[in-house]
Amino acid sequence: MDISGANYNHFLGKKIGDSVDGMFVGEGDKSLSGYKLEITGGSDLTGRAMRPDLDGSGVKSVLITAGVGYKGKKYVNKNSKEYRYKYDGLRRRRNLRGSVISQDTRQINLKVVESGNRALAAIIDGEEEAAVEQPSGEEE
Repeated sequence: MDISGANYNHFLGKKIGDSVDGMFVGEGDKSLSGYKLEITGGSDLTGRAMRPDLDGSGVKSVLITAGVGYKGKKYVNKNSKEYRYKYDGLRRRRNLRGSVISQDTRQINLKVVESGNRALAAIIDGEEEAAVEQPSGEEE
């Protein structure tokens, strides 16, 4: 779902782990009003992941082990085949984004903490919540 216009301004300055109201996500009938959402992560326009342990909203070069932003694998070519190794203690320097949402953030990952009156399937797929007639089981 898209967040645009004035609704996007509500997310600026929020950190990973903060709760937000669902009415700012989506537009019109597709808004998640009544839902309570928690920010779990995101990425910027180049695909850099946001890490919850980095302060601020800028890009930082950090030395990390396997986790958010780095899978911890090393690819080696031997005899025209590619092998994947996962060494203990393998660390790499990666450019990652801080935990605060800024103008450069292009994707925000949210999870539902409290649900609203309408079902998510009805909001996202546009299904009507009208009662469907059930067959009575009697034949004429």
